[in-house]
Amino acid sequence: MTATAFILSMKSKRSTKTTTISTKLIAPCGMNCRLCLAYTRDKKTCPGCRGDDSLKSKSCVVCQIKNCEKMANAKAKYCFYCDSFPCSRLNHLDKRYRTKYGMSMIDNLENIRKLGIRHFIRNEKERWSCPECGEILCVHKPQCLYCQHTWR
Repeated sequence: MTATAFILSMKSKRSTKTTTISTKLIAPCGMNCRLCLAYTRDKKTCPGCRGDDSLKSKSCVVCQIKNCEKMANAKAKYCFYCDSFPCSRLNHLDKRYRTKYGMSMIDNLENIRKLGIRHFIRNEKERWSCPECGEILCVHKPQCLYCQHTWR
């Protein structure tokens, strides 16, 4: 398949997922699971951190942040409710995502705390929509999965 044929086939392959971002897709660590490659893939799609564990990869099921004892004991929705925020695990994850993907879980959590989840989601939709086709981008890929526009 030529590059042009591939791009045309991707343009015709519109997202079967909605371009809305549910509050259930915002993980305790501040990750917007709607942006994750595991959520966007066609096979063995991850339902997000708050979704059914039987549908996730083992690494997601055993995530130490999602399964944090302090979070469970406090019945907290997000890490910023914890007295250890940001903990060393979150700092490590945040540093990796800032370096590799230009995204910060800690900044996301601070925005949720300051603005509320609904405002945060509105901002995320604007920030992570492809300027060419309008689909939600994948944080892990430098091109839009639908039109191949390079955004990073």
